[in-house]
Amino acid sequence: MKIRVNRDVLADAVAWAARVLPSRPVTPVLSGLLIEAGDELTVSAFDYDVSAQARIDADVAEAGRVLVPGRLLAEISRSLPGEQVEIVTEGAEAVLTCGTAEFGLVTMPVEDFPTMPTMPPGVGAVGGGVFASAVGQVAPAASRDDTLPMLTGIRVDIEGETVTMAATDRYRIAAREFAWRPTTPDVAVSAMVPARVLVEVAKSLRGGEVLVAMGDGVAGFESVGRSTTVRLLDEQFIDYRTRLTADWSIRADVRVGPFVDAIRRVALVAERNTAIRLSFTQGQVLIQAGGGDVGRGSEVVECELRGDDIQIAFQSHFLLDGLTGIESELARINMESSTRPALIQDVPGDAEPAFRYLVMSLRQGG
Repeated sequence: MKIRVNRDVLADAVAWAARVLPSRPVTPVLSGLLIEAGDELTVSAFDYDVSAQARIDADVAEAGRVLVPGRLLAEISRSLPGEQVEIVTEGAEAVLTCGTAEFGLVTMPVEDFPTMPTMPPGVGAVGGGVFASAVGQVAPAASRDDTLPMLTGIRVDIEGETVTMAATDRYRIAAREFAWRPTTPDVAVSAMVPARVLVEVAKSLRGGEVLVAMGDGVAGFESVGRSTTVRLLDEQFIDYRTRLTADWSIRADVRVGPFVDAIRRVALVAERNTAIRLSFTQGQVLIQAGGGDVGRGSEVVECELRGDDIQIAFQSHFLLDGLTGIESELARINMESSTRPALIQDVPGDAEPAFRYLVMSLRQGG
């Protein structure tokens, strides 16, 4: 194999693929990046659960395939000078030259690298910005506890021109609905996608349109020459829709920016696992925390309250995760009592809210 490629293009492609490399590979070859030169250059990684492949333009003087240590190649490629990079295979080495810098990487047996999965059939497409926004809003509610795999995923429900993403860790539920372009008007698919994978995909594919593909136990995402497949989780999930559509007797509308800033300031004196206390009265909300060994803090923010006065408490980071997902100027906090969960949503005027976030309340002083 003999190729020449732009340094920045190569570094971006290698970084994209290397992000799925396992930290503790079950076999050495899974720590490698597969570089294939033909009509174009592809850089691939696969750990049997997640695959990533980047396709880039390169001058291919001699086609071929080579498997090289992935993390080392990523470190080298991003540190190279801003000149053309040449990669040539010579015996058991892949020799990488850029300006006066030269590296010889010991290759691994390419025949031992597992066959890359094929992309399942496409079911629709959505702008990368919308996709990234939706994932960013719901992912904080996904659990990090791998002993309950169902809770570590993001539920994706596709019904025609509407997609709903949802996640829960049992203490809160986040859901976001958005419109997209389905491949067929009557498409209906549900899947549980690992949240950590979807977050990485959303970050890296923000710039272009994202093609979403679904197959038997596999989901795929593709945009601007980059593609990822991931093995799906068990499809079991709670009936989240009914929990987000209750009737609420108390409603408070508050400007998101000042409210979030005040909560962050007051939370500085909140000890670990203690509550942020909110006291809603006509025209304002009093935010309080602390009172123990560290100190106490309070601040007042304007709000519009409909219904009775109420005092309610939340874990500060749970509350902030919901509020920072709001994309409108105002957040609406729907409440029933101090002991029941509250529903945070955006305030889009006459339209249905696209984002909903149900969060458990805490015992006052707990």
